[in-house]
Amino acid sequence: RFQDRIGPNRVGPLGLLQPIADAIKLITKENTVPRSADRIVHVLAPILVLTSAFLVMAVVPFAVGLVPVDLPSGLVYLIAVSSLTPLGIFLAGWSSRNKYSLLGAMRAVAQLVSYEAPQVLATIPVALWAGSLSLVTIFDRQLEFGWNVFSPPGLLAFAIFLIAGVAEVNRTPFDLPEAESEIIAGYHTEYSGMRFGLFFLAQ
Repeated sequence: RFQDRIGPNRVGPLGLLQPIADAIKLITKENTVPRSADRIVHVLAPILVLTSAFLVMAVVPFAVGLVPVDLPSGLVYLIAVSSLTPLGIFLAGWSSRNKYSLLGAMRAVAQLVSYEAPQVLATIPVALWAGSLSLVTIFDRQLEFGWNVFSPPGLLAFAIFLIAGVAEVNRTPFDLPEAESEIIAGYHTEYSGMRFGLFFLAQ
C-alpha cells in the first residue's frame, strides 16, 4: 500500500486535476543549473522554444475577423518562426555540457528538421488554391468554397501535415528522441523546475 501511488488518471474527476498538480509541482520546484553548463544559454534555451511556440499564434485566425495580425505572408512567417524550435532544443542540449543531453538534442533536432520538410511542402497546395500566403485569405477562401481537406489533394496534404505535426511535438509513435530508457531523458536531462516545464508547455 505504501508504494501504491495514485496514477494520473485518478487525480480528481477523470484525472482532470493532474495538470494542475503538475503545474504546481514544477512552479515550486528548485531550478538548478549544472556547474559546468553555459549558464546564460542554459537559461535562454527553454525561453527560445516557448517564444517560438507563442509567436506562431500571432497570425492564426481564430474566427471571422478575429486574428491578432493579418500579415500578407503569414504562412511564411508561421514556418519561419516555428523553425526556431530546433535551435532552442539544440542549445538546451549543448549548453548542459553533458554528452547524453547533446546526443538527445541531436536526435530531437534531426527528427524536427526531417519532418519540417514534408510539413512545409504540405502547405503549398493550400497556398496555391487560395492564391495567397495570408492565413486570413486562406481562411476566407475556405469559408467561400468549403474546407480544402475535402478535396483529394487536400486530404493527402492534410494527412502529411498531421503526421508531420505529431512528429514535431514528439507524440507516440514519434517519441523516440526522448527515449528515457536509452539516453536518460533527452535534451532536457539537466533541466529542473519550471525551465523543464517550459519545454512541455511549448509542445
